[in-house]
Amino acid sequence: MASLKDLRNRIASVKATQKITKAMQMVAAAKLRRAQSAAEAARPFAERMGQVLGNLASGVVGQPGAPRLLAGTGSDKVHLLVICTGERGLAGAFNSSIVRLAREQAQALIAEGKTVKMLLVGKKGYDALRRQFEDKIVEYIELRSVKNLTWDVADEIGRKVLALYEAGEFDIATLYYARFQSVISQVPTAQQIIPAEIPADGPGDRLGGAVYDYEPGEEEILESLLPRNVTVQILRALLENNASFYGAQMSAMDNATRNAGEMIRKQTLLYNRTRQAMITKELIEIISGAEAL
Repeated sequence: MASLKDLRNRIASVKATQKITKAMQMVAAAKLRRAQSAAEAARPFAERMGQVLGNLASGVVGQPGAPRLLAGTGSDKVHLLVICTGERGLAGAFNSSIVRLAREQAQALIAEGKTVKMLLVGKKGYDALRRQFEDKIVEYIELRSVKNLTWDVADEIGRKVLALYEAGEFDIATLYYARFQSVISQVPTAQQIIPAEIPADGPGDRLGGAVYDYEPGEEEILESLLPRNVTVQILRALLENNASFYGAQMSAMDNATRNAGEMIRKQTLLYNRTRQAMITKELIEIISGAEAL
């Protein structure tokens, strides 16, 4: 049985941990609102970009002059997985859920005989995947020094992806991130960004039956918009990840604080029982000694 001193030290240690988890929960809650607003503000722009590309691509797909970012290379042998995770932990299953989805799809592609390459954004994803897929990691991008997730950050990552594509390093690029739904729900998502996916509905459905003439032509506009779309989707993924991280961390730290409180309650009860048992034992010894005299 632990001594009273050991129990007091244990209770004090758990109380100190509880203060830390409570502080981290409050910090995550304060940062969550701004991160959530940024993620929700990026969604309409990214979705509208997809609709515009769909409208333009409807008259270009299948034609000889279609841009490579839209038409693809004509092959699907080499896949680039752009996996975005967090730089820090203590956020529940946030990082592991993204890594699990990417790992499962990577293993499925390898089983089909495809070549898999990985571009990792975030330290936790790199730490989780480097042991199993170290030979498949083409680049690791750390965001620890980045204070704000801006267009320039996403554009730098987008340029690296486009440079690999232009060099013929892959045929299909898929982006992995966690889409923010609520504080307790972050959905691991895989989104193909190269070649750009065209919505299943027809252009007439998206335009309300209207017909547009573009100046300059669709090919020229697509040549400009398709690289920008890669950056837009990466920026959206980073912002969604940021909001998901703070939501998951807030929930995890709240659970940790509650668990610490329950542990303190149990340890305090054990401490009181142990103390009472020692007092009772001392009284019995005193009474027994007095009766012996």
